[in-house]
Amino acid sequence: MTVLTLEGHGLTIDKMKSFLADAGSTIEISEGAYENVRRSRRIVEDIIEHEKTIYGITTGFGLFSDVRISKDRTQDLQVNLIRSHSCGVGRPFGEHTVLAMMVLRLNTLLKGHSGVTVALVDQLKTFINERIIPKVPEQGSLGASGDLAPLSHLAIALIGEGEVYHKGELRESKSVMESLGITPLTLEAKEGLALINGTQPMTAQGLINYIEAGKLMDDSVWIASLTHQALNGITDAFNEKVHTSRGYPEQVEVARQLRSYLEGSSLTTRQGEVRVQDGYSLRCIPQVHGASLQTLAYVKDKLEIEMNAANDNPLVFGEDEVISGGNFHGQPIAIAMDLLKIGTAEIANISERRIERLVNPSLNGDLPAFLSPEEGLQSGAMILQYSAASLVSENKTLAHPASVDSIPSSANQEDHVSMGTIGSRHARDIIDNMRNVLATELFIALTAVEIKGIDGLSPKTREKFDTYRGIVDFIGHDRNFSKDIKILSDALRVVD
Repeated sequence: MTVLTLEGHGLTIDKMKSFLADAGSTIEISEGAYENVRRSRRIVEDIIEHEKTIYGITTGFGLFSDVRISKDRTQDLQVNLIRSHSCGVGRPFGEHTVLAMMVLRLNTLLKGHSGVTVALVDQLKTFINERIIPKVPEQGSLGASGDLAPLSHLAIALIGEGEVYHKGELRESKSVMESLGITPLTLEAKEGLALINGTQPMTAQGLINYIEAGKLMDDSVWIASLTHQALNGITDAFNEKVHTSRGYPEQVEVARQLRSYLEGSSLTTRQGEVRVQDGYSLRCIPQVHGASLQTLAYVKDKLEIEMNAANDNPLVFGEDEVISGGNFHGQPIAIAMDLLKIGTAEIANISERRIERLVNPSLNGDLPAFLSPEEGLQSGAMILQYSAASLVSENKTLAHPASVDSIPSSANQEDHVSMGTIGSRHARDIIDNMRNVLATELFIALTAVEIKGIDGLSPKTREKFDTYRGIVDFIGHDRNFSKDIKILSDALRVVD
């Protein structure tokens, strides 16, 4: 069983990946982190006791930041905030995404700059360990002032309101808490604001996007290797000298992987044996896939910074240092997600072009047109290419950068926003489309190499062939191919 200890720092994507992959995983909180929480809470309580004017503690929010709130109404202020901001719409985020949200939000609170109580962090810990997953609608955030609406739906569950998923059922939060003997949280001063001023929805979805995109970028190379052999591709283009002469490490690495996957194949050719050069979707795999790989390094860096960031407002630093700022602004993650959208969309783009080469009788050598078992009577893989083309065209619209958009809110007090959650959601959708396109290429390539002769496959790709042929059949007759694509797509997924 995975135990993830949270300290307010040191959280990594690999640690989160292990935590999310283990259904029985739990989190613990270090004693040092608890002391950070206690220390910052004492400062907040002193502010209330002496009725100092501090945003969000003794004032209203947004445009109402100049409205003073008496200390006997501070609890009402926090509950009203959560209730009024719970106005998200649309389908809910996936349960793994919301679980990650809670872990990331808890890690932020443990830094000791948020001024929350031990009771709040323990409530979050309980929800995480008991897998009480709030239902969080995924639309309605501008990505600055934090992801206010989504995080409010998370927060409202902690006080026994709203809906949660528990053991496969959607139920009222209060009902689940009663069944487990958990007392609804009473929000103290600043705690509502501390729960919702942050970037956890865009970051949690971004974290899962990164995990899925990384897996698919790895898979795309061996899938392309199957296609390359089915089309008697030329290996000279992957010569190490070609790629080191340009200098991009990711390009060099993809070329190395291709040489490794193709080593020992009798289906590949050398330049001049069948043709002098391959089309770009074969010849330029290292250049295109390598460029997409470059986006992952940037995205990982930004995600791991944000996963350990203080993105609350105001931030508590000491007795006389409670400072209002803008760390809730999601622009760093917004730009990272837009970059990831481009990188993953391009992998799908080039994959679809390889699909076209596999099915087009003008391009696929001596393979049957559309891999049809009976040309004319059966369509074979003809419309599979249509479906892939549809997905990559959809990706082109989704890849429009969300981060360059902004719209003023709160009577122009909040006059520039990141739209980072939109970018993160669209990146997820592009990655889902990319997975289906790669599954389609894999499905067609499995049949194509079988027609060419699987004994000619390289040892490494023969292993892949045997694995995936074990879960989908040869295109021996027309059938409902969507089932085959779903089986393969699910097999390429990391997080359910």
